[in-house]
Amino acid sequence: MTRKTQPRPWWVAIVSGMASYVDAAAITGFATAIVIFQGSLGLDEAEVGLAGGALTTGIAIGALVGGRLGDRFGRRPVFSVTMLLVIASALLLILSSGFPVVLAGAVLLGLSTGADLPVSLSTISEAADDRNRGRLIGFTNLLWMAGIIANVAISGAFGNLGTLGAQIIFAHIAVVSALILVGRLTIPESERWQAARAERRAGKPTVRADRASVRELFRAPYGVVFVALIVFASLTNLIANTLGQYGTYILVNFGGISISEAALLGLPLLPLGIIGYLWFMKIADKPVRFRYFQIGGIAFVAAPLILAVFGISVPSYLTAMVFFSVGTAFAFEGIQRVWTQEQFPTLLRTTAQGSVIAIQRFTAAALAAVTPLILAAGPAILFGILTVAAVIGVAWAWVVFRTRDRSNEFATETALDPEAAPASATQIPAHHA
Repeated sequence: MTRKTQPRPWWVAIVSGMASYVDAAAITGFATAIVIFQGSLGLDEAEVGLAGGALTTGIAIGALVGGRLGDRFGRRPVFSVTMLLVIASALLLILSSGFPVVLAGAVLLGLSTGADLPVSLSTISEAADDRNRGRLIGFTNLLWMAGIIANVAISGAFGNLGTLGAQIIFAHIAVVSALILVGRLTIPESERWQAARAERRAGKPTVRADRASVRELFRAPYGVVFVALIVFASLTNLIANTLGQYGTYILVNFGGISISEAALLGLPLLPLGIIGYLWFMKIADKPVRFRYFQIGGIAFVAAPLILAVFGISVPSYLTAMVFFSVGTAFAFEGIQRVWTQEQFPTLLRTTAQGSVIAIQRFTAAALAAVTPLILAAGPAILFGILTVAAVIGVAWAWVVFRTRDRSNEFATETALDPEAAPASATQIPAHHA
């Protein structure tokens, strides 16, 4: 396949990046729909918790499995199947008549959205070049925010309609996913993945062909980076997940404001978040990006520290959210995704990304399960724990990527692997590709 037949990188970024939109819409949409189902289907508290946990666990397992499948069998078949499964799960939830169907739909929705994300990110990064890769990966942050905003609008307009409101939420996910699937039919298999697979089958010992085993993630030169990305992504995400899942709960129970006031409190900060993501796109491919990471990292640590020291009030919360917005723009998932895409060769890229996402989700779920108990002892304790987590996560990434920020496997993976054994020159059976 010639380069002329390849779609434009921005088209790939939009169509593949909509995985972030669907992921965000699925998580926030399910959170609203499960409350509706609690009333319309008579679900008890245990069933609500089990369904929510099933979605989160499904996303984690899906990312782990989907990432590995994307490296073994290609990006295109995985991201096509995952969209079909998202549509199927949304239809299942639309037709839900009881808890077993809701649970099955939650599991399938989690597995499919989780599996799609690492493959979609690698599809984008491999269609880009060194001049725009960070910008296109950063664009997925905006699509994530768009998914949240769209669901908030839909939930606000139709959330009081009972079962019909939940059906509209999942119909939105199904329709968008169907459009994404049509768009993805225009995207061929990644040329880089095809080249790496061909070299591996031919026994050519390039870096990208020779380093395809999962154990490579735990060996030099990738082990230190892999662990740093897991620690950074998992610990910083604890703050984002806690605020997203329990922000309203904390403001109402400890800040002394109403539910409606809590829901409106974050709206003025949306433009700041959008500006931050756009700014990150502007600097994501430049050497200055690590300086921005340092600034963002300090801001990220400051956000929970403010709430730990000054307590929960509207002024302290808004101040913390300003710092949080700066932190998420420059020292959160945007830079983590860029680093993950650039630090690993083609046949390990989605495996690494999926593993980082999976451990990140499992860690968030573990803290979320005990967050109400920690809050019962006082919000200062919770935000003290989150501050320590932020310090460790940011510091670990700071130390490791201070010298590795500009490392780029895209520039070196076509070279012969200096560690390849002489026997690697023999042909490798196709089923190992």
